[in-house]
Amino acid sequence: MEKKNIDWSNLGFSYIETDQRYVSHYKDGAWDEGGLTSDANVVLNECACVFQYAQTCFEGLKAYTTQEGRIVMFRPDLNAKRMADTAKRLEMAVFPEERFLEAVHKTVEANAAYVPPYGSGATLYVRPYLFGSNPVIGVKPADEYQFRVFTTPVGPYFKGGAKPITIRVCDYDRAAPHGTGHVKAGLNYAMSLHAIVDAHNQGYDENMYLDAATRTNVEETGGANFLFVTRDGKVVTPKSDTILPSITRRSLMYVAEKYLGLQVEEREVPFEEVKEFAECGLCGTAAVISPVGKVVDHGKEICFPSGMDAMGPVTKKLYDTLTGIQMGQLEAPKGWIHVVC
Repeated sequence: MEKKNIDWSNLGFSYIETDQRYVSHYKDGAWDEGGLTSDANVVLNECACVFQYAQTCFEGLKAYTTQEGRIVMFRPDLNAKRMADTAKRLEMAVFPEERFLEAVHKTVEANAAYVPPYGSGATLYVRPYLFGSNPVIGVKPADEYQFRVFTTPVGPYFKGGAKPITIRVCDYDRAAPHGTGHVKAGLNYAMSLHAIVDAHNQGYDENMYLDAATRTNVEETGGANFLFVTRDGKVVTPKSDTILPSITRRSLMYVAEKYLGLQVEEREVPFEEVKEFAECGLCGTAAVISPVGKVVDHGKEICFPSGMDAMGPVTKKLYDTLTGIQMGQLEAPKGWIHVVC
């Protein structure tokens, strides 16, 4: 299979249209058989529920070329489960998990020419999404839905290495108790756009959201979970009912305990404790781990001992081990790697 003529080493993190995408329609209480299409456009009525009441959710995962030349995906079954959980919370038709896996497999396979070669640092980003598609003017769930999957090749999140970022404690709330913070609803991300634009305008890379109820505990950023390392090498991640359960964070915690022999804790993390940690990172699909060098709390700076030049030693071990598993350099736990071709 011949690869597309793309300058893989200079890819950015932006949309590039690929040849095929998957689409399935839900109508009259059932999903159709679905299939691939070359049409990248979605045509909907002006009153479609997704436009009027934001009834939509999505997932994000990646396909990689491994050291052996295989094309694989990382733990797509967890994305399938998370999308099903989100759909239930948003009163949407659930796309069956086994069909989700089949859909992402077919879409990646059909676009194999766009999967960057091993060693390029680039990957194929896979975006499954679900939305209410029929006209709805009264506030209620849609009766019809579309499930779609598209792919786009993306470059490494960090060009020239992962440099620690500076984040701020945010005055806005990301999610409220008993709300939708724990699901991957599109509206959650729309709600964070003003805060991230404001942060960038103020010279910060990201926001640290505190819990909305007490504003005393660390939650997450607009699109990633926090991971901290204590001065004695323990890996700690915040626990909260309003945090999106990150697949990357879950995998990193397993790697920390089972591969690196580190102690791990998932618990409430009071903001007052942040200054005591040795390292901090943001974990998610795009970057795996983004190292944080400094947190600014309304003018007061918290500088981590790991510094502003490179990832801390424990964070680096976690990053190298997980990416090694993803790229086939290290043996993966059973079920983590889904082979496409």
